[in-house]
Amino acid sequence: MSDNTSAAPQELLNSLTPSDRMPVLFVGHGSPMNAIGDNEYRRSWEALGTGFGSKYPPPQLILCISAHWLTEGWWLTGMNAPKTIHDFGGFPQELFDQQYPAPGAPAAAREISRFVRQRGSAPLGLDLDTWGLDHGTWAVLKPMFPAADIPVVQLSMDYSRPPSEHYALARQLKGLRERGVLIVGSGNIVHNLRQAQRGAAGNQAYDWALEFDQTTGGYLQQGNLDALQNFQKLGQLAQMAHPTYEHYLPLLYAAAAVDASEQPQFFNTSFQLGAISMRSVVWG
Repeated sequence: MSDNTSAAPQELLNSLTPSDRMPVLFVGHGSPMNAIGDNEYRRSWEALGTGFGSKYPPPQLILCISAHWLTEGWWLTGMNAPKTIHDFGGFPQELFDQQYPAPGAPAAAREISRFVRQRGSAPLGLDLDTWGLDHGTWAVLKPMFPAADIPVVQLSMDYSRPPSEHYALARQLKGLRERGVLIVGSGNIVHNLRQAQRGAAGNQAYDWALEFDQTTGGYLQQGNLDALQNFQKLGQLAQMAHPTYEHYLPLLYAAAAVDASEQPQFFNTSFQLGAISMRSVVWG
């Protein structure tokens, strides 16, 4: 697998112009209801979005890696108008009525597919009609960028591959930051729905959930980003935090796109349902 960590070559990214370095986000998305609820999470996403164009450069493109698109191999959405996917059940109709009609970016998706290589140096796949924007993407982007006027491309994750391969592939994304691409990982640092406690307050969490969240936060603060891909070495603690780890993987994509010297800024450091860490990070 190649490792294109420098600025993306001009000849590969003709549709994206050079820019000041973009920040990188990892967003704990938690319950889909955060997309419409008047709570601290939605308000923080709204506040973050207002910083683009002033504190941060305005994005030309948003590349989102959501916990909810798992595939064989790695794929990019390559359609003109990605559909809003309501990939959940048991929620109020208001949530199913939500739409996020952000445009796609077919030309940029094609260019990124050639720039970022997966196993065997194969280009990323292009999905033209199957996927779209799932709730891991639109539920956080809609509060941040409600005008839905910034093109959005989703990158899938091959869950059959080990965390180290996700991290290695994601290191190639770093050069996109110099081309106006806002990289957003959307998952949760702790995510165990089997242990969810209805009615638990934001400051209530299991001891194992707190420990895994604090350990991971420590790695981020120390700039020990490579340690993140070895989370399974934490044994039973990691297994409790992630019975399945698709919600952890987007953190690897975000962390791989930053330098160890870039200081993380944490926000939303509370928990939902006692077993979902909402800890979120912005670098840059």
